[in-house]
Parts: sequence; C-alpha cells; structure tokens
Amino acid sequence: MSTARHRPKVMTLTPAAAGRIKSIMAQKGPQVAGLKIGIKKGGCAGMEYTMDWAEAPGKFDEVIEQDGARVIIDPKAVLYLLGTEMDFKTDKLSAQFVFNNPNQKGSCGCGESVTLVPATPDTLAEAVRA
Repeated sequence: MSTARHRPKVMTLTPAAAGRIKSIMAQKGPQVAGLKIGIKKGGCAGMEYTMDWAEAPGKFDEVIEQDGARVIIDPKAVLYLLGTEMDFKTDKLSAQFVFNNPNQKGSCGCGESVTLVPATPDTLAEAVRA
C-alpha cells in the first residue's frame, strides 16, 4: 500500500489576483494559456520577478489553476516561489501584482528587484500545511 506524499503548493492566488488574471486572459483570447511567472537575475537587490503571457505550458512548468485563472511557473523559479501568495492591489497611484514570498529576504528601495533564497525545509513544511 503506497501513501500519497503531499506536494507543497508552489503559489496561491488571492481572489483579487485570480480575478485580475482571469479578466486579462479573457481579453487576450484563447491563444493565451496563462500568466507565466519566473525569476531572473537583475536589479540592485539581485533578482526580479518576471511575468509574461504564455501560449502553452512547458514540459516541466508547474500549472496552478484557481478560480478560473491559470498561472504557469517556470521550473527554475519553483524553489524561490514555494509558499508565495500572489495578490493584486490597487491604490490612488497604481494597480499591481504583489508577491508575498516567504523566501524574499530583502528588496531595493524602488521595489523593482528582490533578494530571494531557495526554500528551506521549514518553508517547505509550511507550504505543505497551507
């Protein structure tokens, strides 16, 4: 008898983020498979989140579907995004996606780049419980 192993959630979406992604996907049409999220080296803090529309998930991409929204995660970003909550916030001057990431250890003053570390066993344990 095998016991199923729980996989940690790479990322969750708030209702606001899911609604915004779903809305934009509807505008883009059926050729868009989802919002692809990754990370790249750059900026004064060392790394930046990337977001782009994808026509199809890659072979090793993680796919998250929530409330009609689809997010595709680049496999190179998974260890840096484990346990992250993606939100969409609107205020008087801006409307933007916000990442509440337990693996983020700092950010630059302008907020364009972040310092990320790979998930630790403690982070993985938290993500499994979520």
